[in-house]
Formats: sequence, structure tokens, C-alpha cells
Amino acid sequence: MKRSLSILALVSLLAMLLAACGGGTAAQPTAAPPEPTAAPPTEAPTAAPTAAATEAPTAAPTAAPTAAPEAASGTIVDYVGEAAAGLSGEIGTIKIASQSPLSGGQAALGTGIRNGAELGIEQANALLKDAGIQFELAPFDDQAKPEVGSANAKNIASDTDILCVVGHLNSGVALASLPDYKNASLPMMSPANTNPNITEGGYDVAFRVVGRDDVQGTVGEAFAREELGVKSVYIIHDTTSYGQGVAEFFRQAAEANGLEVLGFEGTEEKSDFSAILTPILAANPDLIYFGGIYDQAGPLFRQARDRGITAQFLGPDGLDSPDLVKLAGDAVEGMHYTSVAAPVSQFPNAAQFATDYKAAYNGDAPPFSAQAYDASHLCVAAIVKAAADAGGVPTRAQVLEAMKGLPALTGITGTYKFNDKGDPELATYFVLKVNVADWNANELVTRLEIAPPE
Repeated sequence: MKRSLSILALVSLLAMLLAACGGGTAAQPTAAPPEPTAAPPTEAPTAAPTAAATEAPTAAPTAAPTAAPEAASGTIVDYVGEAAAGLSGEIGTIKIASQSPLSGGQAALGTGIRNGAELGIEQANALLKDAGIQFELAPFDDQAKPEVGSANAKNIASDTDILCVVGHLNSGVALASLPDYKNASLPMMSPANTNPNITEGGYDVAFRVVGRDDVQGTVGEAFAREELGVKSVYIIHDTTSYGQGVAEFFRQAAEANGLEVLGFEGTEEKSDFSAILTPILAANPDLIYFGGIYDQAGPLFRQARDRGITAQFLGPDGLDSPDLVKLAGDAVEGMHYTSVAAPVSQFPNAAQFATDYKAAYNGDAPPFSAQAYDASHLCVAAIVKAAADAGGVPTRAQVLEAMKGLPALTGITGTYKFNDKGDPELATYFVLKVNVADWNANELVTRLEIAPPE
């Protein structure tokens, strides 16, 4: 708790300083909603949220408490049940697409997203079995490649039975796909995309259940400086929209707060990091910050230790996978990372989901799978509401309007009310410490609830 309060006090102080120069405030958290009355369980959050507002995305975001919270409307499951009562006639089967890497180095997280969405749809179908409407998942493998995601998006848009998309894992892939979704008025609910441009780029079809990198980068920098006590950092990124973006925000915050940046480099290298580790060894930083995904970070961290580099490691939610340990071994024992998702064990209301996931897929639910579950339920909620209002199969435009009009709804990973950009009015940011023996036992160091930039 002491660490959480330390970071919140820091970002609150920065917010007040910027507010004196004309800064604004943002929305407050919602109060705990009533518990659900129908399965699958999606109970109200048990932790009391801490509110914070943030500044514009071109600068290091900050946070400050604002007004009293509003009451939430209930659970997603309750809302679906209530909306289904207004259906008339037989709607039939509606498709929801998913896009995530199902092959390649990032398949561990991508498959979890598909599975989480699939489980969510299966359980929604059980709830709606007598309502005259059912849902089918149409999964697409975007291979973590923007060009593949874009090609998939065109195929998704051409299938008029698809009325919503759950995706993506990678922000760069989502940004390549969003023009096609926008042209088709097809809403996308992302369980993982954190690049600010997802919701700042003029795509009125984009929504997400997670936070943003302009906030995540600042949270990471504050933790590094205040809690790890580092004085210097060498920043590396993977040159993607996601990795470079969060690294840039970390750098902005570091430079603003007097943390010495000894280097800032991008690399697409996957196996031999000698060229980038040589100058790091010479610079001898207190910290290496890596903006990117675990499949690249693992070999980098392992080789850094093999070269005798003793700097602490820190990175964002792209590292949030047990496969990081498979690739890096003991090199990452005790390292910290920020996350907008965190292991499923950090969400008490996802306990039944974790059990159901393991039974269905013979493995632990990876990070972002529970968010995909909630994302699929939000798609279902918008489609059922649109169908009830339309008196039949809705258009994509009608589903989009229903999505924009959803009240504050609670899923297994949080309560979601979206602003006019598609960001949740309050997002959760975590700092966790790696336990190489059991990823789901990673220690929660800090948990913050922060509003998006205005």
C-alpha cells in the first residue's frame, strides 16, 4: 500500500503543477455495482478504486483526484439478460470476429485472446438459449503483422454476418485494420491495445477495455525513479507502434523528472543483441527499460545478464506472459513490469473464469484472456440491445450506436463506461514483480485506477 500511495502522490503532484498552467481534469471511477444474478459470475470489484485524471497524450500524463463517483448500472451479464427480454422473433446466429496472433512468437497471448472470447461467447449462448439469438466466434490469425491484420480486416468487413470484432493484441496491427472497420461501421472492442492512437486517431468504431501507453509509460517511470531508486536508464524499443510508443512516453517522463536517459534505441533483432548490449555495458545504466513484447525481451534480458550487465529490468504489459520466463530464465527473477491487464489471479471476480478456462483449454488463462472474455460480452451486449431496438437483426451502424450508449457495466476484470473516444472512463494500471517459478504468483506491487487523458 505504501508504494501505491507513493506513486499516486507523485502523479497527483504533477497533475496539480500542470493544472496551474491550464490543465484539466477527467472522469471519476464508478461505485461498485450490484452483484450479478445470472451465470457466468461477474461480481462487482472488491477493491476500492483510487481516482486520477490525466493530461494530453503529447506530454507525460499525470493524475489528480476529482469529483465524487457515479453509481454503476450493473453487470454485463445482467444487462444482456434485460436487453434480451426485449427481443421479438427469431434473430438467428450472429458472428463476432476475433483478431490476434494464433501462430508465431506471440501466439501464447494471441491464443489466449481467442480462447477468452470463445469462452465468453459460449457462456453468453447458454444465457440466451431461449432468447432466439445465438453467437458464433470467427477467429482470425493476424500473425502480429499489420499487413496480415489489414487483409483479415477486409475479409471480416466483407462478411455481413460479423457485427463486432474482439481484437487485437498488437496496436500496430489494430491501427492497420481500423480503416477497414471504420469504413464498414464495424465496432472493435480491444482487450489489449494500448497505443493512444487507437482512440485518438479518428476511428469512431474503436473501443478498449484497457488503459493507454501515455499513462502506462508515466506509471513505469514514476515507479523506476521513486521505488526502484534508479538514477539512469537505457531505453530500448522494438520499433513497433506499441513498443516505441510506450518507450517514448517513458522517456518523456524521465526527461521531465531528471532521470538520466543514457540511450534510446530501436531494434528489430530477435536473437543476437550484441550490437545493442555493447554500448549498454559501457554506459552502465541503473535500469534497462524495454518497450516491446516478451518474445524479443526474453532473449535480450538473458543475453544482458550473460554479458555481465547488472542493471535492473523494467518494461510494459507486452512482457506480461509466462513465456518471458521460458525465454529468459532466471535473468528475469524479481524484475518488475507495468501492465494494463496483469495475471488473471489479480482479478478476484475472474476466479470462475480461470477455472472454466483451464477446464476448456487444459492450461492456465494467460494475461488478456479475461479481458477478451469481457470484450466479447460487451460485443454481445451491444448486439442484443441493438437487435431489441431494431426488432430484428441489427445493422453494424446500429450495433455501433448501441456500443456507444452502453451504461457502466461490470465484467470479470473491471467496470466499463466508455467516453466519446472509446476509452474506459477509468482504467487499471499494475506494477508486478516476476516470480519465475509461477507466473500467476507474480507479486502485485502497485495498483492504480487512472482516467484517460482529455
